Amino acid sequence: MIKFTDLYCVLSAVVPLYVTMFLAYASVKYWHIFTPDQCSGINRFVAIFAVPLLSFEFISRINPYKMDLLFIAADAVSKLLVLFVLFAWSKFSRRGTIDWVITAFSLSTLPNTLVMGIPLLKSMYGDDKEGLMIQTVVMQCIIWYTLLLFLFEYRAARILIMQKLERSEEKAGIQKVVGGEEEMVRVIVTRPTVAVGVSLETSDPDSQKLQSDSKVGPGSARFKPAEEDGKELHLFIWRCGCCNSEGFCEQSMQVCSREEDTAAEKAESNEKIEGRKPNANPSSVSSKMMRQILNMVWYKLVRNPNSYASLLGLSWALVSCRWGVKKPQIMENSVTILSNAGLGMAMFSLGLFMALQPRIIACGTKLAAYGMVARFLAGPAVMAIASVGVGLRGTILRVSIVQAALPQGIVPFVFAREYNLHPDVLSTAVIFGMIVSLPITIMYYIVLGL
Repeated sequence: MIKFTDLYCVLSAVVPLYVTMFLAYASVKYWHIFTPDQCSGINRFVAIFAVPLLSFEFISRINPYKMDLLFIAADAVSKLLVLFVLFAWSKFSRRGTIDWVITAFSLSTLPNTLVMGIPLLKSMYGDDKEGLMIQTVVMQCIIWYTLLLFLFEYRAARILIMQKLERSEEKAGIQKVVGGEEEMVRVIVTRPTVAVGVSLETSDPDSQKLQSDSKVGPGSARFKPAEEDGKELHLFIWRCGCCNSEGFCEQSMQVCSREEDTAAEKAESNEKIEGRKPNANPSSVSSKMMRQILNMVWYKLVRNPNSYASLLGLSWALVSCRWGVKKPQIMENSVTILSNAGLGMAMFSLGLFMALQPRIIACGTKLAAYGMVARFLAGPAVMAIASVGVGLRGTILRVSIVQAALPQGIVPFVFAREYNLHPDVLSTAVIFGMIVSLPITIMYYIVLGL
């Protein structure tokens, strides 16, 4: 049973983080010490220096040869199940996007094991379970934070390439509409003598044929203009999903006149504005574009210190435990001086972000509720399924479920703010997750112990 001294140990680990956060909040909201640009710079310092050194320091101290492989397998299976469900949702749902896949993955699978998990689970299930929490933190740093960075960089590279493509097509007189995973090009022809490099055909049965041999892009142009000179034709072209051509094929286009169903066109535009996918045939990203995206992601990850910190920490742990090699004191102090500030600076950045928002619940009550459900219900449920599936039983099974019900991790918020992807949702999950996590985890502890 949890004693008062155990609760005090947990509070002594959590309360200093809130003190740091409130000091940062007051420094912007009331004292006006930092500007928004300076706040962004502090978060970048945390993402580039403090978090990588904290990961290296923590990973380098473990013994990789004495890890509970079954427990690690259950944790990995639960996260892979969540990823599978989220990517399937983004593929087949009209509301699914890569943005919400990344955010939902962070909310449901990346708890704050380092700050709250270690002291709380240690007080609940004994000192010998502290090693399991350390192993969970290590696997988060090595695999899952790296995967999270990959998803962030993939999204950023895809947006950049799409923007470049959009600018190049706008210069050519083509307007492109991007909706989620789909791309649609809209060409408005106001005069029938303009060549656009594809076949155009009006829906007017009385139109006359007019052929042109002008070439723009991969093909020649053939037109069937309306009888009235200057009549606008609207050509909707979806990028070809049946071949790897950079151009457009005739199987993937539709033409309509301006007099056609404008209500459907407005409805489709509203769907794009709301972030939903239109009722068009989805098109896959071309192989050439995918290679460009992956090259950009690889280049970014190679330059990111977080990619090296986990690998170097694991390499040092393997060497140190195998041959008993210790870090030189100069190296130890150089790493420790910044790694010790990692969590504190992350909470300080969280407080700065809160102060810049118009309200404390920055994402709104609805999204905040969804985040709490993902954190404290969906995460433990998937973890329970995965743990039972791989064969965990007894106390280790209960430990795996309770650690999945811990509050939201701080590092995913740092990454979310660095890449500007729903930092309001992650900040709300961290702040209120820490407040409600203690009674929730105690409830899980009591229910699972019955």
